[in-house]
Amino acid sequence: MGCCVSKFPPNETHPEKEKEKAQTHAPPPLLSGGRPPPPPAAAGAEASTKSSSIGVPSFSEFSFADLKTATNNFSPDFIVSESGEKAPNIVYKGRLQNRRWIAVKKFPKLAWPDPKQFAEEAWGVGKLRHPRLANLIGYCCDGDHERLLVADYMPNDTLAKHLFHWESQTIEWAMRLRVALSIAEALEYCSSRGHSLYHDLNAYRVLFDEDGDPRLSCFGLMKNSRDGKSYSTNLAYTPPEYLKNGRVTQESVIYSFGTVLLDLLSGKHIPPSHALDMIRGKNIILLMDSHLEGKFSTEEATIVVGLASQCLQYEPRERPNIKDLVTTLSPLQSKSDVPSYVMLGISKHEEVPPTPQRPLSPMGEACSRMDLTAIHQILVTTHYRDDEGTNELSFQEWTQQMRDMLDARKRGDYAFRDKDFKAAIDCYSQFIDVGTMVSPTVYARRSLCYLMCDQPDAALRDAMQAQIVYPDWATAFYMQSVALAKLDMHQDAADMLKEASGLEDKKQKGGRPS
Repeated sequence: MGCCVSKFPPNETHPEKEKEKAQTHAPPPLLSGGRPPPPPAAAGAEASTKSSSIGVPSFSEFSFADLKTATNNFSPDFIVSESGEKAPNIVYKGRLQNRRWIAVKKFPKLAWPDPKQFAEEAWGVGKLRHPRLANLIGYCCDGDHERLLVADYMPNDTLAKHLFHWESQTIEWAMRLRVALSIAEALEYCSSRGHSLYHDLNAYRVLFDEDGDPRLSCFGLMKNSRDGKSYSTNLAYTPPEYLKNGRVTQESVIYSFGTVLLDLLSGKHIPPSHALDMIRGKNIILLMDSHLEGKFSTEEATIVVGLASQCLQYEPRERPNIKDLVTTLSPLQSKSDVPSYVMLGISKHEEVPPTPQRPLSPMGEACSRMDLTAIHQILVTTHYRDDEGTNELSFQEWTQQMRDMLDARKRGDYAFRDKDFKAAIDCYSQFIDVGTMVSPTVYARRSLCYLMCDQPDAALRDAMQAQIVYPDWATAFYMQSVALAKLDMHQDAADMLKEASGLEDKKQKGGRPS
């Protein structure tokens, strides 16, 4: 199935003023490492800026980490491609931190070896905004291999699912005409903006949004690879000229539109040659979907059949143009006052309001955005007040070794305060290794030092040790959440953050200090 506020630093997005400039767009030269910088503008990678026309985010670059988090590390459970993991380019659904659902198309490695070319094509498509499109809202061009497209997520399946694999009811005739016109209007808009080529137009490229309205996937406006195939369907449905020279033209798109009209008429995916034989034999009733049970206008069906026949002409020059499609289909529309979801027989898709969350403490906020500097300042400020009661030493235990151990901790505290994290690790390790005193704060501080030195595994171990010493200490859970996030275990990190917040809430209601 086709076709954000972030904890990561914002990237720049393409300005709306570019729409008034030249048709072509050339991003600036590549940065070191082969990654193209985003064109200049003033919005974040998950910009809250909305397109004034239909309320979608401005096009922007996403970080690979953001998309991994949104798709639960590209979990198979999040795949929405009709062919699952066997699809040549897998599409995942995902959810951004601002709770917006997205569709993420992940290309195979080396499909687009040139990051600049991928970025240029993505920016070109990303400028398009129309209510008949599942709009492209971003891309990711990370390192040498990762190439991903990000689009608005359409929650109500594909035209193929509703036509060929429906469960409760088939699509009624008026809705089929609405779908046909919507596709034609989307193609007309794209063509008017310099994007006249649509690759592999078929029933799987037509999606239904939360209101049940049909939209054309923006993914088809880009090839599956820099120089790969433009058609993944059976050759029986491929435009004849593409079989000859391998090139997609605007006339090829019209041919593919004709195959979609056949799908809408018949409710089956039948080869165009077979359908044309039936049309020439004037067997239009046999062509029509029997599940409609005769509930359609014969006059309207005759017009659509005639249009499909014109689109499927062998010679490209004999096919109609895109404006002809819109002109022919517009007068056939009816039931304009009936919502699409009603005609599809589905319930209106409404987002369930999120469970109200308690506001996070300063420590929780810092950990949620992985702000190590802020965490450091909080740990410096709180000092050792949370260690109270974790150690009870007799007078006899105050030996020279004890004094040396406390001196090591003090030197560690000075180094920690001065942000000399490697020295702090050494000093705190001396304190911990003696083992006479056990301090959850020392474990939490050393955990942060490890994070500052890019050692998340060691940081996680120390945070877990702090929890063992002090099972209900929110700080131990907070430090675990940061370490888990650094290890790309984002769901576990979110769970740990929630647990820590709950412990703080318990404290405020009279529980043990956290």
